[in-house]
Amino acid sequence: MTRFPCDRHGLVRRSAALAADISDDELRAAVRSGGLLRLTPGVFVEPNERFRGPAGSDRLYRLRSIAVATAEIGRSFPLSHVSAAALHGIPLLQPQRSRVHLTSGKTSGGKTTKLRHLHAAPLDPGDVTVVDGVAVTSVGRTAVDVACSGNFAQALTVFDGALRAEASREEMAVALRRRRAGARPARRALPLADRASESVGESWSRAQMIQGGLPTPVLQRRFHCASGRSYRCDFCWGDKLIGEFDGAVKYGRLRRSGESVADAVVREKQREDELRSMGFMVVRWTWGMLESGGMLDLLHAWLTRLDLMPT
Repeated sequence: MTRFPCDRHGLVRRSAALAADISDDELRAAVRSGGLLRLTPGVFVEPNERFRGPAGSDRLYRLRSIAVATAEIGRSFPLSHVSAAALHGIPLLQPQRSRVHLTSGKTSGGKTTKLRHLHAAPLDPGDVTVVDGVAVTSVGRTAVDVACSGNFAQALTVFDGALRAEASREEMAVALRRRRAGARPARRALPLADRASESVGESWSRAQMIQGGLPTPVLQRRFHCASGRSYRCDFCWGDKLIGEFDGAVKYGRLRRSGESVADAVVREKQREDELRSMGFMVVRWTWGMLESGGMLDLLHAWLTRLDLMPT
């Protein structure tokens, strides 16, 4: 079995492989057999369980972005937009990742190819930082770029994530005042962003609540139960209604050491029973309900029934 030379990022580069007496034919054969995954022309990665599923796709895009940024043609420019977000670990709502994004720092000369999108835009000295040895736009600049490239829900999601990553709301507001293209939904979203939203699903839920005219919930409210246990809830309205977003990975994320997913589900059911015993109605929704609009229908019905809708 061929041992491929990897750099600090785990990338197998054609130049390093050739220097190690591994031929192009061997590289092509490894790709055909599944021994290598091609990220970009001349850059590969060895397959890994960590590359499976949505989280795996995120990791592969991060590596592809690094591959482009560290190639000779990309070294002059920092990664930006969704590519910089991937390196910062800022979760995004439905990101477009068909290309790797970089910003030139100039007002002209942008270019789009099948692999990369070079944006022509000025960069201040504070707009660029380094992550894992790769030049990227700062968290705040990245959030503004992404927000101005998407809709309100996408803007709210990236701003929530940027605040969790300690970006300055004031600095992002200053950057937004300089923007024209795509800035309207971003300007609406920034004042409403909240670092207490802990996931993309929670941020998208909030965006739909705002756009649907629902009353503003309290986020991550903590309840102390008679059992002595305390619980945080995603959303709460008054002393009557609790809302919980059930993401596909929620129970896996909530598992304690040595606990199965089934154990986590049982524990979550006990948690819900305790909250109901305190007089709360607990409602849940899934990603599919966000996609279909079903969450709004569910919440509107319960908020109306519990007399929590504004008159």
